[in-house]
Amino acid sequence: MTWFKRQPGELDTSGEKKIRTEGLWVKCDNCRQIIWKRDLEENLSVCPKCGKHFRIDARTRLAQLLDDNQYEIFDSNLASNDPLKFVDLKSYSSRLKQAKADTGLKDAIINAQGKLNGRPVIVVSMEYSFIGGSMGAVVGEAITRAIEKAIETRKPIIIVSASGGARMMEGAISLMQLAKVSAALARLDTARVPYISVLTDPTTGGVTASFAMLGDLNIGEPGALIGFAGPRVIEQTIRQKLPPGFQRSEFLLEHGMLDAVVPRKDLKAYIARALDFMVQAA
Repeated sequence: MTWFKRQPGELDTSGEKKIRTEGLWVKCDNCRQIIWKRDLEENLSVCPKCGKHFRIDARTRLAQLLDDNQYEIFDSNLASNDPLKFVDLKSYSSRLKQAKADTGLKDAIINAQGKLNGRPVIVVSMEYSFIGGSMGAVVGEAITRAIEKAIETRKPIIIVSASGGARMMEGAISLMQLAKVSAALARLDTARVPYISVLTDPTTGGVTASFAMLGDLNIGEPGALIGFAGPRVIEQTIRQKLPPGFQRSEFLLEHGMLDAVVPRKDLKAYIARALDFMVQAA
């Protein structure tokens, strides 16, 4: 079979039609299966052969969780600046500019309110493609506002994490968000408003060390990397080989760090049943 990367309908000198196939296929990096992209999307970006859960963007997550893909976004006007004038290989300001252009978002988060199986809810969805989904001042402020809105409206809140942790280009300002969001969740708990945390691949660093592990119900997606420091750093620190599957969601469930590991196709129904129970209990 010959593969072409030319425009549809374009003819070469031999008169044969040349078909553009670039981007139509995806290789699963777990089982190496070649998957037709449309089939993968119809299967909620889960490999049909091995069940690997591909990473999905924040908007796709909202579409999968909220009824009829209908929701209202709020606090979308918040945007990061560069308080430290930080520069590594590139300036932080240029990274922000590029991330905004790539994702169409002002930062690594979307706050939305809609209905999940008919129940009004607030969903916070993190965008890993925006500087690794890192939590800076804007992400911390957006999550805090979403929590405060949940308290005010008494709507259950669902936070879907996908993050490399605190945004170190903002230094101590990023670390302050851990305490800020955790304090807001304490107020949410006092108000007895349900909070479900969904941890996806990856959920690491300061996000794991704060709101991601503070849910009334903590749910992991299959195979998600969840932890604080990375496995390589831990091995180098303790000078020991880590057990198989360390920091994957199944390992955390087995050791009591998660309440459930739920496949993506079952996640919405699982959350709906959990909220039925939690709202009655509250």
